[in-house]
Amino acid sequence: MKEIVITGSVAYDYLMRFPGSFREQLILDKLDRISLSFLVDDMARHWGGAGANIAYNMGLLGMRPRLMATVGRDFSEYRLWLESVGVDTRAVVVIDHVFTASFFANTDNENNQIASFYGGAMAYARHYSLANTLDVQPDYVVISPNDPQAMAQLVEECIERGIPYMYDPSQQLPRLDGETLRRGVQHAHALTVNEYEWNLLSRKTGMNQDEVLGCVKVLARTLGKNGAEIFADGQHYAIPIFPTDTITDPTGVGDAFRAGLLCGMYHGWDWDITGRVGALCAAYAIERTGTQTHRYTPAEFVARYRQVFDDRGALQALLLPR
Repeated sequence: MKEIVITGSVAYDYLMRFPGSFREQLILDKLDRISLSFLVDDMARHWGGAGANIAYNMGLLGMRPRLMATVGRDFSEYRLWLESVGVDTRAVVVIDHVFTASFFANTDNENNQIASFYGGAMAYARHYSLANTLDVQPDYVVISPNDPQAMAQLVEECIERGIPYMYDPSQQLPRLDGETLRRGVQHAHALTVNEYEWNLLSRKTGMNQDEVLGCVKVLARTLGKNGAEIFADGQHYAIPIFPTDTITDPTGVGDAFRAGLLCGMYHGWDWDITGRVGALCAAYAIERTGTQTHRYTPAEFVARYRQVFDDRGALQALLLPR
């Protein structure tokens, strides 16, 4: 597995904080004519998007994933950021007349939130295939949340070209119909979901765990505070959480965990080690606000891992020159 391509969304997250209460600004008998503006105390812009998050975390681990996505004319600074950790952005297509997908969230002092999502350039992903975007045949593809039609098309292209893929529908589960999801699962090499997503996927596809395991080689399911579990090679691996001093923001934790899985798969590590690598990746993410604000070197990662878990020497591979 040399050439790993990550497909998925690239987005900016604009997070604002209103020092009052939204509720107190609403006039109950005028809800049919709302016209409000909130002066916020602070705003932070974070880099995000599922595809970019996965690629970023893989880069921190010393890998060089290739990111395939559609972005807007405001991507130049983001590109430099991703490339600074080793992400290959040559397959990122810039759509000049739109902006990169953006999430705008305003949160009040009661933790109520008013948010909007602008799809922007993400909607153009359906117009690009692996064949017309890449100059090589990938060894492995990750299909993470993106334009729903693009995700379905990538499944079909991977099937047709015999490319193994990790299916990660997560945030787009509500938008993908049961038949599309079922086809994505049936031909996937690996399926990654959290506990809630698993229940939704099972309901929409009508597939139980045994049916899914009859299709995929790997099922990785995150369980929040209970860690994660991996089904692979006919075995069940219970993966504990990695202990953290602080829990700041769970956003992007799943993407970080997936990056750890991909790193372990790339190096051919045992699944118990691979899962724990994912757990440590998730720990780094949950300790910071923003999905790409954490940073570490491979040496720092290995040292922290060995404070808690025994890697049986496997992680020495992360310390070798790229």
